[in-house]
Amino acid sequence: ENQKFQILINILKGIMLSLFQARPESECMIESPHGFNYVEFSCIYPILEYTYLPFEKEYDNFIGNKIWNFIFEPGNIVYPLLAVTLYGILLPIGTKFMKNRKPWQWRNQLAAWNFFLFSFSTIGMLRTAPQVLHYLSKWSLKENMCNDITYIYGHGSNGMWYQLFTLSKFIELIDTFFIIIHKKPLIFLHWYHHVTVLTYCWFASSLSAPTCPFFSSMNYSVHAFMYGYYFLMAIRKKPKWLNPIYVTLAQISQMIAGVTLTALGFYYYSDSKKNGYDCAIEGKTLTAAGIMYGSYLYLFLQFFFGRFFTKKESTKKTV
Repeated sequence: ENQKFQILINILKGIMLSLFQARPESECMIESPHGFNYVEFSCIYPILEYTYLPFEKEYDNFIGNKIWNFIFEPGNIVYPLLAVTLYGILLPIGTKFMKNRKPWQWRNQLAAWNFFLFSFSTIGMLRTAPQVLHYLSKWSLKENMCNDITYIYGHGSNGMWYQLFTLSKFIELIDTFFIIIHKKPLIFLHWYHHVTVLTYCWFASSLSAPTCPFFSSMNYSVHAFMYGYYFLMAIRKKPKWLNPIYVTLAQISQMIAGVTLTALGFYYYSDSKKNGYDCAIEGKTLTAAGIMYGSYLYLFLQFFFGRFFTKKESTKKTV
């Protein structure tokens, strides 16, 4: 019996090793008709390969290269700038329009919107997180921050989900529309976050910043949780144990990780200048990331203590 059990264990172990054993990158290198080679991540792990759609694998040949060139065209930074300018103009107009009107009853539309973003973010997390973890296990953090990432993150199914991440920041501006029509408080943190994250993501993506895969994967993960929570709220199915404080803590954790990675990026960038080795990370993207994540961390902490602690203290004093 023990011998049979051991044989079964060995068979299961062999299956697990065959599923999770990574193929060499050389076997997964794709020669693009556009004149460059890239690693198709869906090929590296057999267990993941079958979850990818043909469209994802052929994304570069279909439309990916056009979007890549569109984002990388220096003059096209005007598009996110125009978007945030229009957004800034419409904010007071929308607020004024709703001032003397009753809130719109668009709960079903809001639920559908949040479910769409929850689904999109969840798939994005499942596509980007395994790749980031794979290269963290293969390379040191320094190598992940300094190596040229274009051939592993920029094209194919990998590039698809990073490109969609950048473009999704335009679509997420619609969040504000639902806040305005439902006459909910439009706080500074909300619109400041939308404006700055859209601008930064386009800027960093256009420079192939090595920090982008980390930031994108983190944001997909937090947004999957956040929009899932919003969806349950919209359909009035949120379980009692799911406290909104968990969403804010997840957001704060993301900002702490962002600040930490940016600080490490500055260290590697400075060290590369001092010791004369190549590092793909650039000072201007690090500066922008430092300002962005530093301000987010401050604002989210301010929101956290203001919402979950200040009110409780004032309530106790009243009682």
